[in-house]
Amino acid sequence: MKRPQTVLIIDDEEGIRSFLEIAFRAGGFDVVHAATAGEGMVQFAARQPAAVILDLGLPDEDGKDILNRIRCVSAVPVVILSVRSSEQEIIECLDAGADDYIVKPFRPGELLARLRNVLRRRMSTEIPRTYAIGRLSIDLSARTIRKGSEPVRLTAKEFQLLVLFLENLGKVLTHKYILRRIRGPEMASDVEYLRVFIRSLRKKLEDDPSDPQLFVTESGIGYRLVLPEGKGTPEDSAVP
Repeated sequence: MKRPQTVLIIDDEEGIRSFLEIAFRAGGFDVVHAATAGEGMVQFAARQPAAVILDLGLPDEDGKDILNRIRCVSAVPVVILSVRSSEQEIIECLDAGADDYIVKPFRPGELLARLRNVLRRRMSTEIPRTYAIGRLSIDLSARTIRKGSEPVRLTAKEFQLLVLFLENLGKVLTHKYILRRIRGPEMASDVEYLRVFIRSLRKKLEDDPSDPQLFVTESGIGYRLVLPEGKGTPEDSAVP
């Protein structure tokens, strides 16, 4: 029998910890939790969890400092769960390496789905080379894309942007992160440049560019590439 994956919850609210433990155990996970940053790092080292749910407002240390400490030693998925809802807080955490960010109050079903999503992404170090997404067929090796029976031609920069999204399928990518990857650090603030390419990708790849279902805007933060439920999966490997 396969051993369940362990999730570490670091949150100072006992009610939240108990509530999440029930939800995660029902979802097939083992759970360990901590009420402080210090206890959380002890549990992290001892249990080597598959994922971490991290609150920012801890009594002994800011959660962002814990995120930075984790990222110095591990690529384990970290989902931030916090009452802090400002765009700046969210962007800082995502730029620091958080895999996702959920604002309290939250829906347990959504958190569980986000957790499973980040775990799937970390199961593979390589992205699949071919995808079937609704009417789209994407072959990264051949650099070919078809929408139904019609070929879709992307510019080199558009193709680079598409690959970046596929490498981070389901993850929120901040404007700064995307621009650093496709243009370099010196152009990381040119958000309007990025919007032009997102509009172009939507026009070429979405069924209805005015109501995008693939390239989803995270207002004020960045974008996320999602596979609408039942609309497709990578063809030759599990979803990363």
